[in-house]
Amino acid sequence: MSAVAAPVTLHRPLPPEEAARADFYALLARLLQAPPDAALLAQLAAAPDLEGTGDLPRAWRGLVQASSAMDADAAAEEYEALFAGIGKAKVSIYAGFYARGTTPEHPRVRIKKDLAALGLAPACPTEPEDHFAAIFEAMRVLVAGGAGRGPATLEDQGRFHETHLAASWPLFAKALADAAESNYYRHVAAFAAAFAALEAESFQIE
Repeated sequence: MSAVAAPVTLHRPLPPEEAARADFYALLARLLQAPPDAALLAQLAAAPDLEGTGDLPRAWRGLVQASSAMDADAAAEEYEALFAGIGKAKVSIYAGFYARGTTPEHPRVRIKKDLAALGLAPACPTEPEDHFAAIFEAMRVLVAGGAGRGPATLEDQGRFHETHLAASWPLFAKALADAAESNYYRHVAAFAAAFAALEAESFQIE
């Protein structure tokens, strides 16, 4: 009896700039899914500066410095004050809250459809699809690949970003930066805003 070899798909290593994009999306997803623990704060505090002098390297430096001065308990309290608490959260962590579209479909429905069309399962099964942590994790997979799949095309990445992040992400970052309860997360907001601007510019060039 002859054996039939299963097809093998080989994925080339990501270029450094694409790996960095994926890492940034992963970090934002992690910081929005839960407060940073001591290990993550220590890792960020020891991170090297980014090259350059633009908004992103400056915001990254601010986040690194804030991580060196922050402790996990204070970060947890701040996260709770911003995104949870009793009653309405001070800052909504859901993209649907910032949606400006006129479509009758809720953003969660559109995200779920688009993920299915791209062959992706919900990125964070424990969170609603329009939770920013879930959307950022979906973008990480689109950029870097994973679970037996390669990266999505830049066209698909750009389409998903334009539909689900381009309008809501900057508004969320501003709301987070402006919140009185925001201390450590003010630096997360600055980094998110700078990265959002760079991503939007990159997709426009593409």
